[in-house]
Amino acid sequence: MKTRGAVIKEAPGTYEVVDLEVDDPRRGELRVQMTASGLCHSDDHVATGDIPVGIYPFCGGHEGSGVVSAVGPNTPGWKEGDHVVFSFLPACGHCTRCARGMSNLCDLGAGLLAGSRWDDLTSYRLSMDGQPVGQMCGISTFAEITTVAVDSAIKIPDEIPLEKACLVGCGVGTGWGSAVNSAEVRPGQTVIVMGIGGIGINAVRGAAHAGASNVIAVDPVAFKREKAQELGATHAVETMEEATEIAQSFTNGQGADSAIITVGVTTGEHLGRAMASIRKAGTVVVTGLGNIAEVGAPVSLADITLFQKRIRGSLFGASNPGSDILQMLRLYTEGRLKLDELVTKTYSLDEIALGYKDMHAGNNLRGVIVY
Repeated sequence: MKTRGAVIKEAPGTYEVVDLEVDDPRRGELRVQMTASGLCHSDDHVATGDIPVGIYPFCGGHEGSGVVSAVGPNTPGWKEGDHVVFSFLPACGHCTRCARGMSNLCDLGAGLLAGSRWDDLTSYRLSMDGQPVGQMCGISTFAEITTVAVDSAIKIPDEIPLEKACLVGCGVGTGWGSAVNSAEVRPGQTVIVMGIGGIGINAVRGAAHAGASNVIAVDPVAFKREKAQELGATHAVETMEEATEIAQSFTNGQGADSAIITVGVTTGEHLGRAMASIRKAGTVVVTGLGNIAEVGAPVSLADITLFQKRIRGSLFGASNPGSDILQMLRLYTEGRLKLDELVTKTYSLDEIALGYKDMHAGNNLRGVIVY
């Protein structure tokens, strides 16, 4: 079947919309007519080359929702017309991590950037002019129609608007979980969130939901600081120096209980500033990505040892996609989780370059492609 999608032909590069062929679903697979896709910074990291992938051309997108248009043979539990949100992290359900309730670290994640199927690295579902095209996280939500494994699909209630539901497939769960699960925010605590984009704004929401008394948002863009205060931040400042001073004023000079790094292009310098902002036995959560080949950070080992400070990574907010995506959508229907307010602007697929231009300019919390 023919479709259209936004691909990177080389890195560094830019997304361009091309004609593609999409294969019919095989056993354990679904073909999905896309409804919406979030414009996440991780896909931009693929374009810049900060995150290398296994094959070019490579069709981006990993935060999306749609309607099942075909079900592969011998694939029980699914039917045409089912509404789905994709998890960019597939879950097999039986590897060691899945069995321990850590399905965000499922072994299938080893193939996220290969572009092929998990079980056959020579097998692809998209092609262009007879040549294989890789799929971002095995799903490629930047394609109008895509074929995916059921390991990456979460069935959701039909009444939930797909244009908003797409956000819980990455940005919402990653930010929310970074505060609730990884930082383990408790009532009365002081939390710093560094970087208020599609992830950071949800870390703000998660910290507020968990009962933090002080949620300090840090971003150089005035628009994002304003939005942070509308959506749960008690303070919003331009620099970490200001945030640290505010946190110390509430904690007898000790510092924040936790600092969550959600900067679009994260570096070791960000980690160093976050470590300097927290109290003894405090936690720094590293959620943002940068150039994955870079190493090193200006962090004192003595600071870690003598003050028992912790550094924690956070993938999808240490959430379990199969259960937590549905839980987040329940919170949305109950009015306790805001999704509508996160979508700053919508775009057509052909406007994807404009969407990322707006992201770089700091104009959006989250831009969304609506098909």
